[in-house]
Amino acid sequence: MKNEMTLAFDSRSENEGFARVAVAAFVTQLNPTLEEVADIRTAVSEAVTNAIIHGYPDGIHTVVVRALLSEDTIEVWVTDEGVGMEDIKQAMEPLYTSRPELERSGMGFMFMEAFMDQVEVQSAPGVGTTVYMKKTIRQGEAGQEG
Repeated sequence: MKNEMTLAFDSRSENEGFARVAVAAFVTQLNPTLEEVADIRTAVSEAVTNAIIHGYPDGIHTVVVRALLSEDTIEVWVTDEGVGMEDIKQAMEPLYTSRPELERSGMGFMFMEAFMDQVEVQSAPGVGTTVYMKKTIRQGEAGQEG
């Protein structure tokens, strides 16, 4: 089975919840555990929040979330065409934030990496950023006793 969805929405903070819930609802086709759904929701939330706050600090633009289901895997891409990042490695360090005046914790990428099996970031200054995340759904294996 393959199934795909794409969402495009304004870079408004209130749309973060919409994206998180939409991806969580989409992944239910793979019969994930509640913990897996929570992990995906959190990772999507962090990626979308980063796009809104860091990608587009000076205005409302478009964030795109694409999700692909195949077999037992969900892949998610969160893309903005905002300011981009010069140093991806630095941006992914725990506690680093490009907007300290907003009192952000700088833990977004750490959460994404903790909750997803794979996280990759592509970015270029003035071009934007794409965060790619992948997670294999165990389909209830954790709840089974042998």
